[in-house]
Amino acid sequence: VQQENLKVAEALVKQIGFLAVSQAGAMRKVATYFAEGLARRIYRLYRDKPLDSSFSDILQMHFYETCPYLKFAHFTANQAILEAFEGKKRVHVIDFSMKQGMQWPALMQALALRPGGPPSFRLTGIGPPSTDNTDHLHEVGWKLAQLAETIHVEFEYRGFVANSLADLDASMLELRDGESVAVNSVFELHSLLARPGGIEKVLSAVKDMKPDIVTIVEQEANHNGPVFLDRFTESLHYYSTLFDSLEGCGVSPVNTQDKLMSEVYLGQQICNVVACEGPERVERHETLAQWRARLGSAGFDPVNLGSNA
Repeated sequence: VQQENLKVAEALVKQIGFLAVSQAGAMRKVATYFAEGLARRIYRLYRDKPLDSSFSDILQMHFYETCPYLKFAHFTANQAILEAFEGKKRVHVIDFSMKQGMQWPALMQALALRPGGPPSFRLTGIGPPSTDNTDHLHEVGWKLAQLAETIHVEFEYRGFVANSLADLDASMLELRDGESVAVNSVFELHSLLARPGGIEKVLSAVKDMKPDIVTIVEQEANHNGPVFLDRFTESLHYYSTLFDSLEGCGVSPVNTQDKLMSEVYLGQQICNVVACEGPERVERHETLAQWRARLGSAGFDPVNLGSNA
């Protein structure tokens, strides 16, 4: 495929598809998704437009329910935010990845139990425009407001619609004097690497927000190299491990749908990494060292993980 010997590649991809059927478990699923990605690359069968954001959110929610990875990431980020907010009376979280708001009930409950009482908690949830005329950001905020009332946390919420994080500016977010600010991003920043200057613009905007802490969750992988073969090999190892872990989650009736949708969630990523190039390739996962260097160049200093993490 890398040498663009497409006739041979086409025959081999068909053979991979036939062989995948004879395999069992995770190997069959991984091989099937990678064969699909290769076929899409050979025949240039790219998606006309990305998946609807609400469907992507649903897939990620199933992945959250199936595997501990996102739960652990949320817990770790929340611990760091809690420590940064210690002793502060007015706090403001700016969430670049609001989606279903799954990260915030645990933080709100922890704030409610804080010695001396909870602070005033403001949450700005950022998300893409809805494609079905439903105000998803408002719905999520309403549910969180109900929780806040139940646990006696003073709560203010704003849903902020943005086509791209690169369009954000600190002045849009109604920052207030005396607030302690945290900026949180889960699986959002890597897609900006497909847009020249996008990540630099976002990090500059974050710097202008003067946050006490920035928490970032990204895939620890190396899927953004310029050489297709290297990217393919790296992603094959990475996603094979993830599918193996999905197999270890069991197949009880309760989590069968979660598991199937989690496989679709990962399969969509595989197809994007393998099939796409240029701005269409948005799953540009990079290593911790690369992110650390990028954030350092933007003027951010690393901090230790929260003591309870």
